[in-house]
Amino acid sequence: MTQQADLVVIGGGPGGYEAAIRAAQLGLSVICIERRVHKGKPSLGGTCLNVGCIPSKALLDSSHKYHDLKAGYANHGISTGEVKLDLAAMLARKDKVVDQLTGGIAQLLKGNGITWLQGSGKLLAGKQVEFTSHEGEVQILQAKNVILASGSEPVQIPVAKLVDDVVVDSTGALEFQSVPKRLGVIGAGVIGLELGSVWARLGSEVIVLEAVDQFLPIADRAIAKETQKILTKQGLDIRLGARVTGTQVANGQVTVSFTDAKGEQQEVFDRLIVAVGRRPVTAGLLSSDSGVSLDERGFVAVDDHCRASVPGVFAIGDLVRGQMLAHKAMEEGVMAAEIIAGHHAQFNYDLIISVIYTHPEVAWVGMTEERAKAEGFDVKTGQFAFAVNGRALASDDNQGFVKFVADAKTDRLLGMHVIGPAAGDIIHQGLIALEFGASVEDLQLMCFAHPTLSEVVHEAALAVDGRAIHAIQRKRK
Repeated sequence: MTQQADLVVIGGGPGGYEAAIRAAQLGLSVICIERRVHKGKPSLGGTCLNVGCIPSKALLDSSHKYHDLKAGYANHGISTGEVKLDLAAMLARKDKVVDQLTGGIAQLLKGNGITWLQGSGKLLAGKQVEFTSHEGEVQILQAKNVILASGSEPVQIPVAKLVDDVVVDSTGALEFQSVPKRLGVIGAGVIGLELGSVWARLGSEVIVLEAVDQFLPIADRAIAKETQKILTKQGLDIRLGARVTGTQVANGQVTVSFTDAKGEQQEVFDRLIVAVGRRPVTAGLLSSDSGVSLDERGFVAVDDHCRASVPGVFAIGDLVRGQMLAHKAMEEGVMAAEIIAGHHAQFNYDLIISVIYTHPEVAWVGMTEERAKAEGFDVKTGQFAFAVNGRALASDDNQGFVKFVADAKTDRLLGMHVIGPAAGDIIHQGLIALEFGASVEDLQLMCFAHPTLSEVVHEAALAVDGRAIHAIQRKRK
């Protein structure tokens, strides 16, 4: 007998499980299919919870604490003895955090009456889904609606093929059993910078090879410049315009050949991380007669509401156009579930926050200064440094600044950019302001608590019009 459901979700990552939960809240019968097995156990949460966002942030936090303690707190009046690294314990803590969160997702599905099928799903014609369990048993599910949420996987490149634990992708970089003496990273994007930071803090000499000539081209230029300066000072050797041409593994090391402005170069590393991007997982997801179309880049083609080319079929997250971010997938999943349940739903794609969890953190939302000018806006900007903020100074964490981009004609905010302590949290103030169409003056008139890091947001808004109090500014009319 064919099992039926109002909704079948293929993929139990952030987008998939949130879609399933929201649909169940709205009264739909829901089946969620997830094939991932993590450390020998079936696991929900996708890349993010298992081998991406969560474990990397656990290591970023642990490595930051180790680095700070090793560097010493003498200026705080705190004396410490010899600091030792127990990498096995650090990795075990990371795994415990992952287990706690993925186990929590399983309980949420159970509590919402959602059926979790452990195995693979393939969309067939007529919104039928072929489910294959880990044991090889096949079952046909009949769905009124389907959400495709299979996520993404690391891009592999022919010139740097993965080799055991020597040449690894982002997943392997979370499992090093010892700290590499020399670590190479191919790619100076978010993943490469975060993983490079982890191992640099733990003692690795890190060289980052980036093929393009511009650092963080998606970020505001002022933010990118400051980020590169700070990370370089922290010990990351970031080489731009360095195109890898080959790798050779021998005797537990990898020799990387690359070309840059100086010509042909070579570096020898104990470990090499390949972090050149991610691609959608579509292999085995669609039958040839499913009717679902892919675009020229291999993503599932969808409209602004994530509807695919087959009525009743939606695709979300890393499987479709746009930034590959867990929070984007989450909101798309909720939007799709609400539309399926007959509700009006939408998602503002112009206001998706980006965060890099280095230290200091880097975050932005809305337009960069460069984009705003390119789109014809008469731009005015203001920025203010954490260096003179009382709370940042008291916390001994005062690198970076907040920058606003605004329309000079209307005073409307266009974008907010932050590098500094808690940037990933502070940036949400800009998100809310932009979502509600706030002006620079709106922020200027607000009363921010003192002493707080958020006062830098207020001062940056004042700086747009040359009114920042705690900085000497040129007079403006």
